[in-house]
Amino acid sequence: MAGMVAGWIVAVMTAGGYGGLALLMAVESACIPLPSEIILPFAGYLVSQGRMNLFLVATVGALGCNLGSAVAYAVGRYGGRPAIDRWGKYVLLRHHDLDLADRFFARFGAPAVLVGRMLPVVRTFIALPAGIGEMGQVRFHLYTFIGSWPWCFALAYVGMVLGERWASVPWLHTVFHYADIAIAALVVAAVGWFVWERRRRRSA
Repeated sequence: MAGMVAGWIVAVMTAGGYGGLALLMAVESACIPLPSEIILPFAGYLVSQGRMNLFLVATVGALGCNLGSAVAYAVGRYGGRPAIDRWGKYVLLRHHDLDLADRFFARFGAPAVLVGRMLPVVRTFIALPAGIGEMGQVRFHLYTFIGSWPWCFALAYVGMVLGERWASVPWLHTVFHYADIAIAALVVAAVGWFVWERRRRRSA
């Protein structure tokens, strides 16, 4: 499954360029667990091939985050927690993930959007409590962009460096091979846990 997701990301990026990048990052920021840890390093690889620009990748990626976050923010603001509880299961949104974002936002307030955009997991779901808390939209989008840009830049930079060294450092191929296996195992385990948890709650 992880290989299928990665293959789809590569196909979208290859065909759509910056537009594909914006779309993928929008999906990830709309609380759909599409890993930016795969999207952005591949964009960085395209930078190493001269097909993209590093700073444009970071900027377009951050704008994509704003687009997707606008959807999640609206769901939180106008639908509230009941809408999330009802529909979140269809995008594999776990209560644990939302509770983590809720606690983070409750503790730090509006700056949580800025900081949360640079943290795994939290960055994907932080727009929901921001919407529920009716954070001002201008400040929300400003913080989202400022917090997302360094995340996009850092991951794309890693991909660029690896792309430049791919042919000259053979052991990178082995590392990525085992990384693919590990990711696949984690995805299978997560899906299995999700199905088991749903059945356990229904039984209870």
